[in-house]
Amino acid sequence: MRHHRAASSFARTAALYERARPEYAPAAVAYLVERLGLGPGRTVLDLGAGTGKLSRALVTSGARVIAVEPLAEMRAHVPAGIETLAGTAEKIPLEDDAVDAVTVAQAFHWFDEDAAGAEIRRVLRAGGMLGLVSNRRDDSDPTTRAFGEILARHRAHPSLEPAPSGERFSHTHPVASFAELASTESSIASLADEERRAALADFSALGGGELHYTTYVSIVAPH
Repeated sequence: MRHHRAASSFARTAALYERARPEYAPAAVAYLVERLGLGPGRTVLDLGAGTGKLSRALVTSGARVIAVEPLAEMRAHVPAGIETLAGTAEKIPLEDDAVDAVTVAQAFHWFDEDAAGAEIRRVLRAGGMLGLVSNRRDDSDPTTRAFGEILARHRAHPSLEPAPSGERFSHTHPVASFAELASTESSIASLADEERRAALADFSALGGGELHYTTYVSIVAPH
């Protein structure tokens, strides 16, 4: 994983990440399961699994789910019953031809693309596909747009995620505390203490409510 400072911020906020971050649109998960052919007798690797937000959704397909995540603090939140391994995208702790599909949710931009691509190809069985999943805020909603404006004003670095692509699925996410959610953003968590407090005060003033998201799903053949 690249960007070690951001990685340490995720380790510090793992519990908040699990509590505050949105799930993925159920229709997006159903589409992913169908396109990857997941079901009983199939094995899927969820790479850079974080706290297992996508992993637990994939379990409902009946497939065997293996969650690989480098941060112990994140792995601690993956539900019991999901096989969870310490590892990175650049060094996947599996044998060759071990899985039928690989998923990456909200994480591919942290990978060394060349090294990760080689490892994904190594562990995939013939014909296996890669599913890329990401949540993006829908700024057509006023509250969601206000959250994004505060984030843009305070963030330590611009978004590292590439422009989204693939099939689109809309959903909403209830937020008890916008400050908690903002704390899980690497660009806020990595701010100096005084700057972070000022940012979180602005998010707190926004209160709580509901944010609108679009889940993007892209199915690709690794090459």
